[in-house]
Amino acid sequence: MQRKCNENVCVALLLCHSYNDFRKKGVSTMRGSRCLEFKAEITSTFLKTVSAYANYGNGIIKFGINDDGTIGGIEEPESACLDIENRINDSIHPVPDYTLSINRKHNVITLRVSEGRYKPYLYRGKAYKRNDSSTIEADQLELKRLTLEGSNMYYEELPGSQNRYTFKCLEEKLVEKLGVRKCSDDMLRTLGFYTQDGQINIAGELFADRNSFCGIDIARFGNSIDEILERQTFSNMSILKQYDEAAAMFLRYYQYERIEGFERKQIEIIPQKAFREAIANALVHRTWDIRSHIRISMWADRIEVSSPGGLPGGITEEEYLNGMISVLRNPVIGNVFFRMHYIEMFGTGIRRIKEAYEAYTVKPQFHITDHSITVILPVIADDYSVTTDGKKVIDLLDSGLLLSSSEIALELGWSRDKAIRTVNSLKNSGCLRVMGSGRGTRYCRMPKYKPLG
Repeated sequence: MQRKCNENVCVALLLCHSYNDFRKKGVSTMRGSRCLEFKAEITSTFLKTVSAYANYGNGIIKFGINDDGTIGGIEEPESACLDIENRINDSIHPVPDYTLSINRKHNVITLRVSEGRYKPYLYRGKAYKRNDSSTIEADQLELKRLTLEGSNMYYEELPGSQNRYTFKCLEEKLVEKLGVRKCSDDMLRTLGFYTQDGQINIAGELFADRNSFCGIDIARFGNSIDEILERQTFSNMSILKQYDEAAAMFLRYYQYERIEGFERKQIEIIPQKAFREAIANALVHRTWDIRSHIRISMWADRIEVSSPGGLPGGITEEEYLNGMISVLRNPVIGNVFFRMHYIEMFGTGIRRIKEAYEAYTVKPQFHITDHSITVILPVIADDYSVTTDGKKVIDLLDSGLLLSSSEIALELGWSRDKAIRTVNSLKNSGCLRVMGSGRGTRYCRMPKYKPLG
C-alpha cells in the first residue's frame, strides 16, 4: 500500500543545527518510520530499504542524520551522491525510480524512492519490505505477489489445481439471476475463467462445485468465546454456495416474524442488507493465496466478519471507509458478483453497510490491519426471535431485574421446571446473560439496541 510520508517534523529537524537546538524547539527525538529512514553515513545497508520502498510504497532515506536526531552531515556530498547512485544502479534489479538532493546548509542528502511498476525489485536476489521503522526480507508468499503484480497479473488468473470441474451451482445462479439457459464453455470464457493456455484459472475454480480452497467458518457464541452454541464450516465448495449458506445461517438467528394485529411483520435484528454486503465484500476482496477461512462470529449483540488480507495496494484506509475503492484485488470474482447483483457497484459495499444503519443509534465498525479486515455489525432490533413463554421472561427482565430461575417461576406463576426450560432456551439463543454460578446463578437481559425515534 502506498503511504504518503509526513515530513513536517523532519523538516523541523533539518532546520536545527544540533539535537540540543531540536530539543529546545519542543520537538521530541526524531526516529524513522515506515516511509522515512535516517542514516548517519553511507553503507550498503540502505539498499535493502531502497528495495522495500520500490516494492511496497514511496519512501525517503536521509543521509547525515544520526538515530538520536543529531545532524552530522555528509562530507563531500556531491561525490557521496554519485556513490549512492552507483550502488543503487549496480545492486538493485531492476533499477528503481529515485531522486537525490542535497541540503547545502547541513550537508544532508535526501534520497526519494518511488514505488515501481516492474516488481520485484531485488537486492542481492532478495526482496525487502518495511516493518514499522525497520527493513526485513519479504517471505516467499509476498515475493510471489510482487512477481504477479510486476507482471500485471492477479492471483485469481493463475491456473487452477485440478483438471476437471463442474459448475452446477454457478449454472443455477446464472439461470436464476441472468436467465442464462446453460453454463457453456463460452459462458465460462466470458466470465474470465480460462487462462490463455485454455485451463480453468483459480477464479473459475473458486466458482466450481468442488475446489481446494478454504471458505467460511461460522461460530455462534453464547456468553463467552468458550461457549460455542453452533459451528459450521463451508469450504472446498463454490463461493456462491458459501455465500448462500452464510446467509441462511444469518436468517435463522437474526430475523424473525412477529404478528401485529392481522399482519405478519418481518423483524430484522441486524440489517440483512449490511450482512450480505459484508459477506460479498469478504469473498470479493480477500486474499485467496492465504490458506485461511473468512471468520464469522455471531453474538447476541453483534456479528463480526473478518476476512484474510489487508487493503489492496494503492488504497488508503480513508478511501476504503469512505467507499472510494477503485482497485479490486480479484477483478474476475468481483465482475461475476456484479453481474449476479450480489454487489451493485465496485467500491460501494462499505457505503451500503453504513447506509443500512443510518436510522439507528448504533453504527457498524471497521478494523483494518495489514493482514485482515473486520466488519462489526451491531444488533439494532428491540426484540429477539423467541417463543411466547420466552417473550414473557424477556419482558420481565426488561426492567433491569437480575433473577434466578426460581424467582422467574414465582413471578410468572410457572413451575420451576418450566422456568428452567424456558431460561435455558433463551440462554442458548444468546438472549440472556448468566451471572454467577451454582445456587447464586441469576439471569439478566442481554444489551439491546433500539432505532432512533
